[in-house]
Amino acid sequence: MSTSQPATSTHYDPVATRVRGFGATVFAEFTALANATGAVNLGQGFPNFAAPDFVKAAAQQAIAADLNQYARSAGHPRLVRALAQVYSPLFGRTLDPMTEIVVTVGATEGIFASVQALVDPGDEVILIEPFYDSYPAAVTMAGGVPVYVPLRAPEGARSAAAWTLDLDELTAAITPRTKLLILNTPSNPVGKVFNRAELSALAEIVCRFNLTVLSDEVYEWMVYPPAEHVRIATLPGMWERTVTLGSAGKTFSVTGWKIGWAIAPPPLAHAILMAHQWIPFAVSTPMQEAIAVALEESQPRNYFAWLSAMYQAKRDCLLAVLTDVGLPPMTPDGSYFIIVDTGALPIATSPGARRDIAVCRWLTQEIGVAAIPPSPFYSAPHQSLTDNLARFTFCKTDETLDEAAHRLQRIKSVH
Repeated sequence: MSTSQPATSTHYDPVATRVRGFGATVFAEFTALANATGAVNLGQGFPNFAAPDFVKAAAQQAIAADLNQYARSAGHPRLVRALAQVYSPLFGRTLDPMTEIVVTVGATEGIFASVQALVDPGDEVILIEPFYDSYPAAVTMAGGVPVYVPLRAPEGARSAAAWTLDLDELTAAITPRTKLLILNTPSNPVGKVFNRAELSALAEIVCRFNLTVLSDEVYEWMVYPPAEHVRIATLPGMWERTVTLGSAGKTFSVTGWKIGWAIAPPPLAHAILMAHQWIPFAVSTPMQEAIAVALEESQPRNYFAWLSAMYQAKRDCLLAVLTDVGLPPMTPDGSYFIIVDTGALPIATSPGARRDIAVCRWLTQEIGVAAIPPSPFYSAPHQSLTDNLARFTFCKTDETLDEAAHRLQRIKSVH
């Protein structure tokens, strides 16, 4: 008798079961729509301008030097040494480049490897909404359980700083199964920079419940005065329980190079490395060398201050345009995103459809400027919070922003 299963039987695949709910990202959908309609893409957050010449030259030289073989799994030695040199003063401690830094395939792999390393099946992970969309996917694929706590903004809020976390709500979400909290500051999509008082209150809860923090700080150099970027790992009791993520793609406008890093105390860094070695094993050697050189040259060139000032000018330009056309913006203190209030737009939606998605499709197809709907950054029970919101990015050339400004004027005819 044959022991093979009938063709109609259903085979349980635990991995497929965990990931089935994650289809194409909202970024892929709206970038494709922008390309199809010829819209100016202020949706997906990738710079459309060249990387600095000194960064490109470093990559060209690294390739010419025949750095073609596998890198050290935890990171090319020159890069981890450069990272330790840059970050040691910022963390107020001397970082060991060989045991406290892991280079990853962009910060997104840093998120994934960290979650795989730190989350066991059934563990709960606190995600602050709105969240970067890879967070729940990484948690779910590790067998963890996402638990959502939203930032809330008062009616008529006009600044990212007005979005706050209810600490009582956060505390109520913590159970004996809670293992990890993922923090994003400066945040995507809101542009909120958590201040020292907010982080201190968060740290007290984290320490009280013995949690670990994964702090996604990829927009760390895009912070606009008077806001200050505070690293939660520098607060009392937090170094031992925090993984901090950074990104060369964001810092040097080279998102396609996919170079990120995790900074953590040796036990956490080692756990991440053990996951990382089974994901990509190693990261592109010549690109790591190039980012090492870029970091070595960034401080003598005053590059980080220049980057912040450059983006602040673009932010202020787009803020003025959005205000003028009747899309009241919430001024971000960091990142290169702006959330706007779309409530005044007379966009009808069919029953059960998300209004923010309908608005962003209308902006892309009728106005010619693509934006991103924020609802995919929320769990289903909280997506109604985004009905009157859209996200724009300003990491674009001045010419692109000028063309977007010209097209956005069309909105005035529909108010």
